[in-house]
Amino acid sequence: MPARSTPDVGTSQAWSPRLALLVAATLFMEFLDATVLTTAIPNIAGDFGVPPADVNITMTAYLMTVAMGIPLSGWLAERVGARTVFCVAIALFTVASLACAVSPDLTVLTISRIVQGAGGAMMVPVGTLLVLRGTPKSELLRATAFLVWPALLAPVLAPLVGGALTTYLSWHWIFLINLPLGAAAFIAALRIVPAVPGNPSRRLDWLGLLLTTAGVGALVVGLELATAHSDGPWAAACAAAGVVFLGAAVLWMKRARNPLFDLSVFATRTFRAMATGGFVYRLTISSVPFLLPLMFQTGFGWSPLHAGAMVAAVFIGNIGIKPATTPLIRRFGFRAMLVFGSLASAVTFALCALLTPDTPQVLIFALLVCSGAFRSIGFSAYASVQYADIVPAQLTSANSVSATLVQLAAGSGIAVGALLIRIYDGVAVFDADAAGPFRGAFLTMALLMLFSTADSLSLHRHAGAEVSRPGGKEVSLPGQEPAEGPHPPPPGAGHVQPR
Repeated sequence: MPARSTPDVGTSQAWSPRLALLVAATLFMEFLDATVLTTAIPNIAGDFGVPPADVNITMTAYLMTVAMGIPLSGWLAERVGARTVFCVAIALFTVASLACAVSPDLTVLTISRIVQGAGGAMMVPVGTLLVLRGTPKSELLRATAFLVWPALLAPVLAPLVGGALTTYLSWHWIFLINLPLGAAAFIAALRIVPAVPGNPSRRLDWLGLLLTTAGVGALVVGLELATAHSDGPWAAACAAAGVVFLGAAVLWMKRARNPLFDLSVFATRTFRAMATGGFVYRLTISSVPFLLPLMFQTGFGWSPLHAGAMVAAVFIGNIGIKPATTPLIRRFGFRAMLVFGSLASAVTFALCALLTPDTPQVLIFALLVCSGAFRSIGFSAYASVQYADIVPAQLTSANSVSATLVQLAAGSGIAVGALLIRIYDGVAVFDADAAGPFRGAFLTMALLMLFSTADSLSLHRHAGAEVSRPGGKEVSLPGQEPAEGPHPPPPGAGHVQPR
């Protein structure tokens, strides 16, 4: 079989929807637990006899552990084997969830959350890696469709799930619900995940790991401090230290013989789009589930239940458009859909800034449904295009770098949103309007989103065509091939079969 100039993402297994669904379920557990405690903080504080602000440490510790653990997880997957690491991650996450539920005080809960975050740090990138390794590029859109929905739905559902469990049961059930889910996922992983041996000779770049984890950890702490409406100088100092550490990590890994990450992945334009326009896209999108409930409650005077029900419209948009995202990308290509998704999202942000308590609620609901739909299109496109031109040897590095940047973008979105609210709260731009700071925040986010639009416009017209239009037939005659279902590979395509 002739060699291809751009090898497939998959290297040894066939595309498995069951595996993709299993990984998506574990990712949903991890993403949900990142923010689900928000609504339970007052109850936890009351049970432990501590101020509510002190309970925030449990969320910060979890997020920081996940972000700092991702760089190591890629090396572990290569050294020990992705199946082993994934199964251990599920078990660790599940056992830690039980420890969280039975914690007698805040200290034990925080330690348990750190252990839970360690499990989550391995589940996210290693689970994604398992799916990508077994997926040919002609099926990459279908595979990433499974992996995108947890990141879309978890931030929107977290307040509703956390609020319902806390109100009708107790905050302990936020963690107890993970026990049957984790057990089922562990059993399914043993049956579904293919066993691929690791490489015991794979050496760890200790200095690269130290610099990277220190940089990521400092950035996460800085973002959390900025979100907490306090410790401004400390937040800036932590963020600056994080940038310095990450800069040193890049310089080291460029000259190291066996670097932690293969930074040559950034030479691939479609992957680099994830780190430039894609980072800004995720940052701005991640601010919406944070800004909307606050604007509805603080600015409009709505109850938490009323605000949460309205924000659920974003969830409806996410789900409603999902069956159409793959056909749209196949029909119009990545660049067109990235431009459309970011530009349309910017318009919805600007329109959110114009909302008032007197705006008919049916119009608010419709606007948020549209916002959720555009959000889903952009997420799906970025999740697929970033791996479109990545060769198998670069996959582990590309996956770990992407997972780290996704965590930082999500944290940055909340931190930037909180910072914008404080900035506009002190500027008399919207006189005598309680929702004024939120209007300013949404308008600023709309302007930021235009950077993502400009970056997407700089992509080649047929960027990622091997994924969006497998076989090349649709490049000149788009739409003739069915959007869903199997696609015949071009001559010479397919997996590199094991010998």
